[in-house]
Amino acid sequence: MLEQFKLILSNLKLGKKFTILLLLVFLGGIAVSGAVFAAILNYTAQNQITSEALILFKTINSIRDYTDTQVNPELAERLETEFLPQSVPAYSAREVFEKLRTDEDFSEYFYKEATLNPSNLRDKTDRFETEIVERFRENQNLKELRGFRSVPSGELFYIARPIPITKASCLECHSTPDRAPKSMIERYGTANGFGWKLNEIIGAQVIYVPASQVFQIARQSFILVMGIVVVIFAAAIFLVNLWLKRYVVRPLNRMTQVAEAVSTGDMEAEFEQKSNDEVGSLAQAFTRMKTSLTIALKRLEQYRLERLRPDNSQ
Repeated sequence: MLEQFKLILSNLKLGKKFTILLLLVFLGGIAVSGAVFAAILNYTAQNQITSEALILFKTINSIRDYTDTQVNPELAERLETEFLPQSVPAYSAREVFEKLRTDEDFSEYFYKEATLNPSNLRDKTDRFETEIVERFRENQNLKELRGFRSVPSGELFYIARPIPITKASCLECHSTPDRAPKSMIERYGTANGFGWKLNEIIGAQVIYVPASQVFQIARQSFILVMGIVVVIFAAAIFLVNLWLKRYVVRPLNRMTQVAEAVSTGDMEAEFEQKSNDEVGSLAQAFTRMKTSLTIALKRLEQYRLERLRPDNSQ
């Protein structure tokens, strides 16, 4: 295959060889730059989604803190005899986020406080989320995880942050069943949501976004960037090809024609090339060769004529 290509290439003229070379450079450059840009733009799209998610995390945590520090104190007397889910920071955060999802810009976002042992089984971790929480528990310095997960509906991009128990007030409802409000026990039972410890990571805040949204952002940017790159590459190769034909291929073709004329005896043909580059040097060499050939032919003719003189016939 390679030998056939070499044979075909050797039979082509210089202009076509340059064109093929530039075309290969063009295709190779597009392929390499396309792969690089795709990776960069995909990473950039993930960062863009992550930046939006971080803003949501800050908002969610502000809601949790507001519920804990301002709503619960106002309901303290009522909470002594009655459990209100709305007073739970995690519940408030989830409900507010569900309200946010009614906005078109965030309709495809999903928030979950994935917990290993929650009172509300709505927040129970699945196998994938359990692995995320365990990674946070194994590495206390790990503050964020992100990546992709596959679900029956398609690919999801996720951003996760750990949920540590930093306030002793959380243990009033989640240490042992006997300390929890009776109304909470009546609502959720005693099987789940207990045994939490201070400073323990019990779950992870996770925001999910359809991966198609990430890929769509990257794809739109990719098409725009690659369109610009293709135009620049095409223009550059066209100009290089034009320059090569004008300043290399055409002068060589003219010198070939002059050389053929000289070889048939036309000594008036001139190798005209005014440039100081390699092509110009080649033209000068051809001119010197033609001059030397002309002198040699004149000497040969002179010698022949001298041999034909009568006084040299003896």
